[in-house]
Formats: sequence, structure tokens, C-alpha cells
Amino acid sequence: MNSAQNSEAASPAPSTAAAGPADERFERGLALLRKVGGQERPAVLDSLADIAPDLGRMTVSFGYGELLANDRLTLEQRELATVAALAAMGTAAPQLRFHIDGALNVGVTPAEVVEVLIHTAVYAGVPAALNGIAVAREAFRDRPGLAHEPVAAGERGQRYERGLAKLAEVDGHAGEAVVASLQDIAPDLGRYIIEFAFGDVYSRPGLDLKSRELATVAMCTALGTVAPQLRVHVHGFLNVGGTREEAVEVITQMAGYAGFPAALNGIAAAREVFAERDR
Repeated sequence: MNSAQNSEAASPAPSTAAAGPADERFERGLALLRKVGGQERPAVLDSLADIAPDLGRMTVSFGYGELLANDRLTLEQRELATVAALAAMGTAAPQLRFHIDGALNVGVTPAEVVEVLIHTAVYAGVPAALNGIAVAREAFRDRPGLAHEPVAAGERGQRYERGLAKLAEVDGHAGEAVVASLQDIAPDLGRYIIEFAFGDVYSRPGLDLKSRELATVAMCTALGTVAPQLRVHVHGFLNVGGTREEAVEVITQMAGYAGFPAALNGIAAAREVFAERDR
């Protein structure tokens, strides 16, 4: 759902065929893509014109004209989720760059972008976070006058106690059960989850808990290999103020970035969570 290029390029004119639903989706998608990309003529159409022009139109019509064209999530939430997912997958640096720029274009602050990328370290590893930060550094550098001051770490000391309190706030009994399940085989891993993931990362002041859990649901869905953790974090998202509609929407959005199988599996996990909470 993005251009692999950041340079401005002229878009081919829409088809001269009679207007219809497909044209409406295209025009709606083009308007949204202009807002995210910050360019009057998005490059995605010309960049594919010589080899796969239909893919370019599908990207606009489906990706922006259908998948993202509702108000169930704000554009800021959508771009944070997309940045989180692309950084976690680690396979789409040009698209990550596009969506870091897109996040800034729709009102996400540089500090929030950085926090999402730091957050990625917990779910996709430090290399993914480092690579994401490198892309963000380039994006910030190319915006003369952009104000960005690194967010200071939160309260020092007492990492375990701070992390345990944050884990309880986000995941409740589900998080505690994960840590308890490690005591007989890998107690240090349980301690790292509390101290690093929740004591160091989740406790940082640069991003609210709802945004962190939204990003986590996006990452776990896009990775496609962590259904138990996705269920825990759908619970967590709801625990910190997210709604079921928002959870379903961010999982659905991942169809465009990680594929339909990943989104379908994510929806299956969400269905289980909703049923459990209803009981």
C-alpha cells in the first residue's frame, strides 16, 4: 500500500471508460494516498507502469480506496500500525520509509515514530528496531527544520517492580500466566519480559498504552507466527481502552501489508478473545 519510490512522478490519467464503482474506489484511494504521501502525483502508478500497471491501480483502488477508506481508525493510528508492522517484518525498507513519511504527514510526531520503532525490539528483535531507526533517521534528515528531541527514559531503578505493575495494567492475568509458565524451564526469560519489555520499553513516556498495544497487535498479526501472543495482546488492547471494532480493523488492515492469510489468522485469534471475554 505504498510507493517504493519517494521521488515525485506523474501519474497516468485514469481510464476514459465510463465512471463506475471501480473509478470511485480509485479516486477515493488517490485522494487518501495524496494525503498520506504528501504528493499531488503519487509515484506508485508510474513506478509500475512499465511492468504491472494493474498492480498500481489495485494498490490505489483497494489499498487506499477500500481497505483504509473508513473512519474506524484515525489516519494517525493507521500509519503507526503500518510502521510497526513493516518494521517488524523487516523486509520492506522502501515501504517503511514511505510510511514513516506518511505518519509525519498525517500528524504523528517524530517522537511517536521513534517509540513505535523502539517498541518493535520486544516483538521482532533488536535488529529489526535498529534497522527501523536507521530508516527513520533518513526520513528526519530529509525534512529540514523538523524538530525532534529524543524522549528521555522513564523512571530509573526498580525495573522489576515497575515492569510487573505495567504488565498487570496491560495484560492482567494473561501476562502473569505467561511469566509463570516459564518458571520451571526459563525463569530468566520471564524476568527479561518483566524488566526489559515492560519495565524498560512499555514504561517509556513517549507513547500511550493504547497506541503501544495497537502497534503490538499489528506486529503480531503481520509476523504471522505468534498466535498465542496475539491473543494476549488483543486482550491487552481492550484492557487499555481499545475497542473490538478497532482491534478488528487493525488486523484487517494487515491484509494489505502481510497478506490475507495473516489477517485471517489474526481475526481467528480475535474471535477467540472476544468469545472468552463474553463468557
